[in-house]
Amino acid sequence: MRHCLLFSLLLGAILQLSGCAAYRNYDLEMQQTNDQLMTGNLDNALYLIEQHNPWESKDLLYYFEKGAVLSLGNALPESQMAWRSADQMIVQREEVVPSAPMKLLNRFNREMGIMLVNNKLQRYDGYDYEKVMLTTQMALNQLAVNDYDGARADIKKTHERETLIASQRERQYEAVEEQAKAQGSRIHYKDLQGYPVTTLDAPSVIELKNGYQSAFSHYLAGFSYEALGERALAAAGYRQAIELRPNIPFLEQPLRELDKPPAKADESDVLIVVQSGLAPARVSVKVPIPVRLNDQLVIVAPISFPVLVPDTVTPPFDHLVLDGRKRPLTAINSVADMAMRTLRDDMPAIISAAMFRANMAAIGQADENQRNPAKASLVVIREDPFEEADTRTWRTLPDRTLVARLRLKKGRHTISVPNAVRTAAITVNIDHDHQVINLRAFAELAFYIGNAYVPPAASVSASK
Repeated sequence: MRHCLLFSLLLGAILQLSGCAAYRNYDLEMQQTNDQLMTGNLDNALYLIEQHNPWESKDLLYYFEKGAVLSLGNALPESQMAWRSADQMIVQREEVVPSAPMKLLNRFNREMGIMLVNNKLQRYDGYDYEKVMLTTQMALNQLAVNDYDGARADIKKTHERETLIASQRERQYEAVEEQAKAQGSRIHYKDLQGYPVTTLDAPSVIELKNGYQSAFSHYLAGFSYEALGERALAAAGYRQAIELRPNIPFLEQPLRELDKPPAKADESDVLIVVQSGLAPARVSVKVPIPVRLNDQLVIVAPISFPVLVPDTVTPPFDHLVLDGRKRPLTAINSVADMAMRTLRDDMPAIISAAMFRANMAAIGQADENQRNPAKASLVVIREDPFEEADTRTWRTLPDRTLVARLRLKKGRHTISVPNAVRTAAITVNIDHDHQVINLRAFAELAFYIGNAYVPPAASVSASK
């Protein structure tokens, strides 16, 4: 009875704190949206985003997803506006110093809400890699229209955010370790029966320094600073990219060639960026957790854990075709790996919260066994509708980033991506000394993002 009363009181408090949006099936919503993207119907994708977010106060994910779809449609000012709103929300939450009463409320909401119910009922603050990739994508939007000063500002935000996240992560790990010791919990994610631990231990995941720093972000910074004539900062960006992804010749080359003569007057130093696929989805799986209540009694509670499911709709590729000639691409970033590394690093906190919920469920079952011995069970029978992992995540974020860097003659060039069989070759106009060509590919489609795009009619008329 006491357990049920506590649950009812807690549920009422959380509902007041979170609102109706907490009960969304976000994974289903974004599957519908992404289905429209796969057919190239950006208008329908935007319509669904608006339909799924009818309340006046929009959340962080709304701005993440809307900005990404608008960028796909080359509506870059509107895309930046949406992403700026997301960035402002993140900054405000980073800067807030709660008062004493708010600290108590936040602690109650965080610890009790997450542990006893689940963090799906909490405000979505975004994962660390999403925050860093947000400003990276904003910088890429700027570079697609040759606004290097604007890109510089977003690159600076990226570096500042990485530093802040590193500090926060250090404090978080210390707190989780202390909490685990207090609980006496020593369960490791490898001990979870039925959980796909191999995904968290993949070499590409373990090799990452952390889950939020991207070699692509720092390489893009190096290229931008080089275009602005700030060679010392460019060298620092390239070095950081190499440190994050060592032994990749593509990343090492620009640092060696930083002091070489610039491109000729009729040439351009071109960075081609191809971002493919979609960020992985999060799904919820139940894992049996044994809870020892005393020397004689162990009750098993089925507890939910998040699992990442990578995008498999977009086939992998390692080259593009430029002016009829194959050019190799180098993969220097995977959001799927970043997300997996983040989940791996978060597992101690996730397990700590799961153990709390498992204990509460086991105690509830033990009480029920005493009340009704004829139906006693060593497995928690009561179905908890709130026992589900949080499946919210930025789903329209590109997964893989592949790059090529070339010296090209200024003028028009055609580009095609191997998987984009439903998209004709794209014509672009190179007219700057340094230029970024930004392509987005998924399923069988490719989109060009930026003002260098030459529409088919203009391209045909120019060739006559």
